[in-house]
Amino acid sequence: MSPAVKFRILRATCTAVALTGLLCTLATAPAQAATPVGWEGTALGLSAAQQRSQGQGVTVAVLDSGVYANHPALKGKVTTGPDYRKDGLKEGDPKWGGHGTAMASDVLKVAPKAKILSVRVIDDKHEEERSQKELEESRKDNPIAEGIEYAVQHGANVISMSLGSEDMFGSYDKDEAAALAHAAREGVTVLASAGNAGDVLNGVSYPAGYPGVIAVAATQQNGRRAEFSTVHTYNDVAAPGIAIIGASNTGGYKPVDGTSPACALAAGVVALMYAKNPKLTPAQVNDVLIATTHRPAGGGSAVLGYGLINAAAAVKAAASPPKDMTEPVAYKGKEHLATPDGTPKTKHVPLEQSLWMTGLVAAGVGLAFLLGGVLLAMSGRRKISAAAVGMVQPQGSFTG
Repeated sequence: MSPAVKFRILRATCTAVALTGLLCTLATAPAQAATPVGWEGTALGLSAAQQRSQGQGVTVAVLDSGVYANHPALKGKVTTGPDYRKDGLKEGDPKWGGHGTAMASDVLKVAPKAKILSVRVIDDKHEEERSQKELEESRKDNPIAEGIEYAVQHGANVISMSLGSEDMFGSYDKDEAAALAHAAREGVTVLASAGNAGDVLNGVSYPAGYPGVIAVAATQQNGRRAEFSTVHTYNDVAAPGIAIIGASNTGGYKPVDGTSPACALAAGVVALMYAKNPKLTPAQVNDVLIATTHRPAGGGSAVLGYGLINAAAAVKAAASPPKDMTEPVAYKGKEHLATPDGTPKTKHVPLEQSLWMTGLVAAGVGLAFLLGGVLLAMSGRRKISAAAVGMVQPQGSFTG
């Protein structure tokens, strides 16, 4: 056998051995499971966005009902913080972490190398299923405000809150507002779901309605508003919200509808942006997201805000964002807005008695005219009814 032939046989043998070893390694190495990506991947442009960023080095705080950290899609990526809900439920209970686990997996679906900080602030019940006593107890110590503060103090770059409550009269809370202001000062971007009240007039969802929070509406596959997505002027941007596959707290995966997954997906996009440019401020994140959306016909509106997020364009633009014009500026005016005149703070001008009596008399006269008008109108209606009885045959019994 010639030396050349021996060399070729030896090279082929070495190559076969190397390939066998590689295949054995691949077969035995545990594969990291990932949450399936559906139509939302194409809608957001995730493939192109993830070529620029994977969310590495970014922590997203998921304020929700808890996150099942041992799920294959989440294992090794979740740090569990406090349970501010304090309802006695623990991880492993099927009533614990259903919603939060799905939301955390949606964040990682977009930003697979990001880290999740789970802070439990709500349960998996619908708000209407909670008793009045439970609602009153929850307001004594505000879990959401506490969760925001914890996330800010423990290194979160992004806070995702797929939660809220529809209230026609609003449910503004000073503790939540103060916590959100602290987050803004510390450079933490906060997102919240716009709400699932649909186009109900005056439907308001907090925390989405607070200033400085990026409110995320939901779209369906054709790009239009999902019918449940709240229509409101506080809407900033939109993301997919129909049949979004998320991890289940009992294992496996299941589809979820709502502005909740829309918010989580948007938070993942923000994580990609921070990984590309860690110096971004919340105002810059908001400006970049809005500037790069798939702008709807007619421009921004209360329906979908400024439109569907374009993840690829947002990550690219994050490298050179517009200047942040919201920096705090020291007040340089006078110490007092007016010269003190010595008037005590509790001093009130005496009520003029003559004016008071004039007003009382006028009110009495007006009331008398009003009563007279009512009596006259009632008399007229009785006459009309009596005339009608003579013309129309009643269908059934009639009592005058």
